Amino acid sequence: MKTAYFDAFSGLSGDMIVGAILDCGADFAELERAINRVAIKGYRLSTRRKVVSGISALKFEVEVTEPQPERHFGEIREMIVSSSLTETVKKPAIAIFEVLANAEAKVHNTTPDRVHFHEVGAVDSIIDIIATAWGLEQLGVSDLIVSPLPMGRGFARSQHGVIPVPAPATAELLTGFAVKLGDGAAEMVTPTGAAVIRALARSSEIPLNFEIEKIGYGAGTRELGDRPNVLRMMLGNERTNLDTDEMIEISANIDDLNPQIYDHVMEKLFAAGARDVTLTPTIMKKGRPAVTLSVITEPASREALAQIIFAETTTIGLRSHLITRLKLPRESQEVETRYGKVRVKLSGPKDHARTTITPEYEDCRVIATTHAVPLRTVIDEARAAARIQLK
Repeated sequence: MKTAYFDAFSGLSGDMIVGAILDCGADFAELERAINRVAIKGYRLSTRRKVVSGISALKFEVEVTEPQPERHFGEIREMIVSSSLTETVKKPAIAIFEVLANAEAKVHNTTPDRVHFHEVGAVDSIIDIIATAWGLEQLGVSDLIVSPLPMGRGFARSQHGVIPVPAPATAELLTGFAVKLGDGAAEMVTPTGAAVIRALARSSEIPLNFEIEKIGYGAGTRELGDRPNVLRMMLGNERTNLDTDEMIEISANIDDLNPQIYDHVMEKLFAAGARDVTLTPTIMKKGRPAVTLSVITEPASREALAQIIFAETTTIGLRSHLITRLKLPRESQEVETRYGKVRVKLSGPKDHARTTITPEYEDCRVIATTHAVPLRTVIDEARAAARIQLK
């Protein structure tokens, strides 16, 4: 299986994604046959070469030949489910529409099944999404990575009237992803492109030890003055046993807070989504002893966590910076012990002898208290049960 890296310096859209996939080797005739398995009419597919800033890119186009109705999420889902596409294409295609429906529902204060897909419910966007799911399967892509995304600026017209750029649904979909606000003079990421990223991709500045096999370019429609409007897709393998992601670290030096309050602050920060909270003794100027409060979180949670720190501590200023984390691959499982079920975290390479097994402390503590047995006994049993399950 392959890893695909979207180098989205000009943002991305559905047609740019499909163009890049086709340019990386997916067969256009096979794509047409796949789309014909879905009950939609009134379109014509084509591709052409387009040179952008000296770069030869593939422009994927859907020409709409008949008027199209507005569609609800349920209609589109049924359209995909009832088609003769493979399950490995149906599942990601539906997932893309599902995250989009959830985002639109939140923006418009309604439910996903009541969402009217206007622009994205059009036949060209439906084809873009299905073609993306099909194309990634054809290329054998099991992992999709995207670079930080330029979000553009200004305003755009939609069925709902004039809206800000990025569009509200796009901004909602890209919560937690690395983005560059204000980068670009127009809409750089469309809702369709954002939905693909939300459903299928993870964010990374630079994949580690990436071995490139093929490179494809998908051309956009708009001409940009400051960059070539193409999406570069690199297909290959990420030669690493480590996962990577980007977080924000927020910190403050505090020298005048009652130490009993820190436990309360930490609980509130974790409840609000902090990934980690630490307290480190330090010495400030003039020899004053203090505590450094450090919080690691997704970029989207920075403001909410900052508000908690300002409200609950005496600090009047915070520092924050972007950090890149390297992580062992991990997954959670539930194992059965003689005292009950316990969740365990498995981390490290998928080599049973080197997998680290960490039983969830709270599960073990509750069981130990309920059954009046030593906590260590429950932890050991959970670890042993997980080891047996791995074999």
